[in-house]
Amino acid sequence: MNPILITNGTLINSDFTQEADLLIEDSKIAEIGKLNTDQYPSAEIIDASGKYIFPGGIDPHVHLDLPTPAGNSSDDFVSGSRAAIAGGTTSFIDFVTPRRGQSLIEAFYERKAQAATSLCDFGLHMGISGWNTDTIAQVESSIENEGITSFKAYLAYRETIGIDYSQLEKLMRCIAPHEKILLVHCEDGEIITQLQQSFLKDGHTHASYHVRSHPPEAEIRAVDKVIELAAITNCPVYIVHVSTAGAAESIRQAKKSGVKIFAETCTQYLLLNDSVYDASLPNKKLLPYIISPPIRSRYNQEALWQGLSDGTFDTVATDHCPFNLHGQKDRGINDFTKIPNGAGGIEHRLVLLYTYGVLTGKITLNQFVSLTSTRAAEIFGFGNRKGKLQIGFDADIVIWDPDAKGIISVNNHFQHCDTDIYEGIATQGKAEVVIVNGSIGFRNGILKMIC
Repeated sequence: MNPILITNGTLINSDFTQEADLLIEDSKIAEIGKLNTDQYPSAEIIDASGKYIFPGGIDPHVHLDLPTPAGNSSDDFVSGSRAAIAGGTTSFIDFVTPRRGQSLIEAFYERKAQAATSLCDFGLHMGISGWNTDTIAQVESSIENEGITSFKAYLAYRETIGIDYSQLEKLMRCIAPHEKILLVHCEDGEIITQLQQSFLKDGHTHASYHVRSHPPEAEIRAVDKVIELAAITNCPVYIVHVSTAGAAESIRQAKKSGVKIFAETCTQYLLLNDSVYDASLPNKKLLPYIISPPIRSRYNQEALWQGLSDGTFDTVATDHCPFNLHGQKDRGINDFTKIPNGAGGIEHRLVLLYTYGVLTGKITLNQFVSLTSTRAAEIFGFGNRKGKLQIGFDADIVIWDPDAKGIISVNNHFQHCDTDIYEGIATQGKAEVVIVNGSIGFRNGILKMIC
């Protein structure tokens, strides 16, 4: 692997900006500063004049090849990592989702083998998909013997993979002494189930009833309860995909009071609004946007942007979990509860946040790097090697063209899906060169990796 010398770029870290050259050797950042190209005769020289240099994006929340009754999510670890790299994301964290009653360790090794086809680095959160007398012992074994540092619980989907609040408290009390972190999907399962059953009983099957059965109150109630339990148990928690102003405010106040809490929102909640669920539209038009929690109103959207600016949110993720419209999403054309929940976005995260966050003045370039890379690395235990442009760190690097313009389209995206929820959205900026572990993985729209 020959060295790579990036010259004349503007290096953007979460805490400072620097005009400097950067040398990559043996998959690591070897030098930063004013470097003489003559001293590196074997290096490939990349002139980054007028370009930004970012640490590679880290998406802490994706679901590749996720099994569902409608079939697995349409991106596997090859196509999903390919899309990630094309958009400037060089690492992601997926999930182990054990079957009800399956050993956590068995599920972990199955998922790890499946994920090994990824073209970039990955991590795995351990999902707790049910509860029995062995759960606590298995969680402790996961920590002590397998080195697992993060767990995930769902308060929705209780009939399949969710748990209730009393079980959540037991899980927190188990994790807290080990100082590991618990991710929580905060939607109150009882509220959702009751509304779904009521709507179906009354003959309401249109996809617009999905959003009605997942009201903001379901998220806010669950977030408030999780904060309460986190304070009691002293367990660090990470609230995933926050979509409401009320939940953001609860998290903001909890942080001020010293609760060990981290939070993410996602690009879909920042860029789209609930007009995508217009009940006057045919069902088929709504299907791509059926996700949980659903996309909210502009009022909530504005509150989330404020949360990015003021530090309420630590990260922006995607919850990337695409399903094809034909043969998957349309299975629920006559019953909104049967529509597989999820949408893609891993390759669009950086460009959307740059275009509609940085360029509009909602966040700074340094906050952009923090939200898309640095904080995820710090929270999930690899901040000593990723998330910064620093000597000795992994050479996961994005050379960003700030002036490039584009339009998102299903016709040219890299994710493996026949729809794109960001179809037609105009963007500015792009990942011109993406370096993955010291090798050029993407350049000028072309993937360079074997895939």
